[in-house]
Amino acid sequence: MVQLDAVIDLHTFSIVARDARTGDLGVAVAAARPDVGSLVPWASRHGAIATQGRVNTDLARRALALLEHGIPVDTALRTLLEDDPDRDIRQVHGLDTRGRGVCHTGAKCAAWCGHERGLDFSVAGNMLAGPQVIGAMSGAFRRTATLALPARLLTVLEAGQDAGGDTRGKQSAALLVASRKPRMEHNLRVDEHGDPVAELRRIHDLVVEHAKTIEQEYGAEGRRLFGAVEL
Repeated sequence: MVQLDAVIDLHTFSIVARDARTGDLGVAVAAARPDVGSLVPWASRHGAIATQGRVNTDLARRALALLEHGIPVDTALRTLLEDDPDRDIRQVHGLDTRGRGVCHTGAKCAAWCGHERGLDFSVAGNMLAGPQVIGAMSGAFRRTATLALPARLLTVLEAGQDAGGDTRGKQSAALLVASRKPRMEHNLRVDEHGDPVAELRRIHDLVVEHAKTIEQEYGAEGRRLFGAVEL
């Protein structure tokens, strides 16, 4: 099993959320480092996890494996963190398919750092412009219940960026959704860009319109064949 070196820091802001109507689970994240999408967001039909701060991808991978065996996400992550010597510099949060959630912000994470958990979502970040980033993100989630999960996650990410986001700047962003009916817009990344959240929105909207075009030309079966993806 591959475990990344513990010196990789990812000061980020992210949301983990569940769509109560469909059961879909997803993560959206932005950071002032390249390629955040390869490290922070993890999702399956059993749960969704964001690992950041002093990132540890093995922590998220092992947590998802426990969820597959019916272990609640709070039990899984807390058990793994108990055995983690670097837990004070970790930030990790997640939800499972039953809406159970957990948030951990280590005591030594880079300021400003914090998290908020609500019904079917949690938001977290470190090295942020201030607590207003978390507040803006949670408020945006609560106001957007009618949106599809990818669009809702993006709206939350935009709210966090507009509130100041990462104090170091902007470089990458990502969106990952696990669904019974996976679509192209469920797995999007901007690995390096001057305005990654805005670019992620542009790509999302482009992909959604492309899917509509496929359906117009080939019908619902065409969209199923050409628009579905696998994680």
